Amino acid sequence: MASHGIEIRNLYKIFGPRGDAFVDAVKKGMSKAELNEKHAHVLGLQDINISMPGGCITVVMGLSGSGKSTLIRHINRLIDPTAGEVLYDGVDICRMDETTLREFRRHKTAMVFQKFALLPHRTVIDNTVYGLEIQGVAREGREKRARRWIDRVGLQGFENHYPNQLSGGMQQRVGLARALTNDADILLMDEAFSALDPLIRVDMQTVLLDIQTELKKTVVFITHDLDEALRLGDKIAVLRDGKVIQQGTGQEIVLSPADDYITAFVKEVNRARVIQARTVMKPLEGEPRGIPVSADWVMEDVARQMTSSNQMEAHVVDASGKPIGRIDLDIVALAMVAPEEHAAHARIN
Repeated sequence: MASHGIEIRNLYKIFGPRGDAFVDAVKKGMSKAELNEKHAHVLGLQDINISMPGGCITVVMGLSGSGKSTLIRHINRLIDPTAGEVLYDGVDICRMDETTLREFRRHKTAMVFQKFALLPHRTVIDNTVYGLEIQGVAREGREKRARRWIDRVGLQGFENHYPNQLSGGMQQRVGLARALTNDADILLMDEAFSALDPLIRVDMQTVLLDIQTELKKTVVFITHDLDEALRLGDKIAVLRDGKVIQQGTGQEIVLSPADDYITAFVKEVNRARVIQARTVMKPLEGEPRGIPVSADWVMEDVARQMTSSNQMEAHVVDASGKPIGRIDLDIVALAMVAPEEHAAHARIN
């Protein structure tokens, strides 16, 4: 079943007892600092407009205090907006009555938290079935579904362990299994892997990407880590001080940062894992030469393929295998270095 997308339109959140009284002032240019100093209200989100395509991973990225967690909590309405809309399948979640909202939360959304949020007195399997239990699914049916996802996230054999008997990475696998067992269309992941050690974090990213290939959920993933955003995101939105500074694919953000803030963010990025062959290929000249490489391969894969085949050049092919461009190791090498290094290299030579 195809997942529906989420549309966030003109969303504002002002924290304080009279937030709605200040929306117009903020629209007319009142700053976050002024709102706080003069009126003791906090501007959480300002005019957020993001399309989150169905069946894709949208990453919302920014430093702490940028509004990421506030934003994700509007999608299951743990926070009510001051103004604006959050549409799912054309319905505004912000206007749902209590009964509709409860059904929406139970059946359409599942959340994975940074701090795991497992129930300490319940075993792995009892934690995993918790959502289905609330939905009133019969025991046999819910356990069967839970076991499938426990196996899928790599926890087979740990069904009867308690959370305190598991490592952080394993606890987060339980959190993911619980969310997937609910079979919700929307998966909300708030800094879900941030508390994990780097290697376990990469491992969990791989688990998520593998499962997403199969399930095509509408995933909203919050992170402050650009490498994680680039690895996971079909689309990335960068927040700062409650505003969207830039949104697009990882490649668009790395190659065309919108301002100095984002330029500083992307400076240290491993471009080899972001830039695709189609972006840097040159037009074909004559017959295709060298090995074929896929247009959507990143430079790291292209370089690996060319060097292992002992080839200096390759031709780029589209999804149907038709040659559409050429590439050589010099082009690959230049694409891997940041623009300022590129310029310095040119000056030296």
